[in-house]
Amino acid sequence: MRKIILKIAGGIVALLLGFAAVIWLVWVPSASEPGYVFVAAWGERGAAPGQFNDPTGIVVHAGEVFVSDARNARIQVFEFDGRFKRQFGTRGDGPGQLGRPMNLNISGNELYVVDYWNDRIQVFTLDGTPLRAIGKAGKGPGEFGSPGGVAVAANGDLFVADFYGQRIQHLRADGSFVKQWGITGKIGIWAGEFNYPTDVALATNGTLYAADGYNDRIQVFGPNGKFLRKWGGPFALNIFGPFNGWFATVTSVDIGPRGNVFVADFYNNRIQKFSPDGTFLTAFGKKGHGPGQFDKAIAVSVADDGTVFVADYVNNRVQKWQPMKK
Repeated sequence: MRKIILKIAGGIVALLLGFAAVIWLVWVPSASEPGYVFVAAWGERGAAPGQFNDPTGIVVHAGEVFVSDARNARIQVFEFDGRFKRQFGTRGDGPGQLGRPMNLNISGNELYVVDYWNDRIQVFTLDGTPLRAIGKAGKGPGEFGSPGGVAVAANGDLFVADFYGQRIQHLRADGSFVKQWGITGKIGIWAGEFNYPTDVALATNGTLYAADGYNDRIQVFGPNGKFLRKWGGPFALNIFGPFNGWFATVTSVDIGPRGNVFVADFYNNRIQKFSPDGTFLTAFGKKGHGPGQFDKAIAVSVADDGTVFVADYVNNRVQKWQPMKK
């Protein structure tokens, strides 16, 4: 009898191990590309030029790096080597003033700043002159409950991650409402539903990538608005983890020069890279305070030459990485 019990127990253990191996092979992919190498970092906690108090957003354009310095209520601009160039923005809710600037975008030589606490998108020239504001607080069409990120189409249309609104809104350049994904104010885990969306990115072919923050996944929609796919953990159903292709809160998404998708994996202290269809390619970063380490990687932007810039939130700095040579 004892031998039978041991055989049954052994069989169950073998079955569980085999099941675990299948899960690992299916949902934990290996890297198929070389990683990235740390190049440089700049910044420290403070309010002086070149210092940060919670950097929360980043975008690169024409050899410059724009950074949302959230608690200092300003935008700082740097050369690619980290040299400070200029800053703009003061604390407040008036034109050109900022509450808590978050993710950034640049289109047509204009800087789009997500003004989280002021429930609006502000648009500036690249030298910091305020041009216009879009949106206001509310739950109606074209209104926001703390927006997190914005993408801009070639025709000026806006796609906005409405954080507390639990939706992605599509607006015209003047702020008029077109449509939305998600049910206003309702958290959900199924396709087209959201759990505090944080950012959006638009590919050149019109495909929209949404960082579904607390659902720990990326959702993808076609140019016609139709849901295409999602990824992040088993079935992309709000299952978080530290494995390749999994997330622990997604806070930023950007499209690289070859169409690959870069994602800031906040609590996993890393950046993950995917092909446009969601295939995991590589990742870089780990928790820490030394060179090449992150303490909450909150935002990512990729330059035309493939250099990656990351807002390192708790470490109050920007990091620069470059692709490893094959």
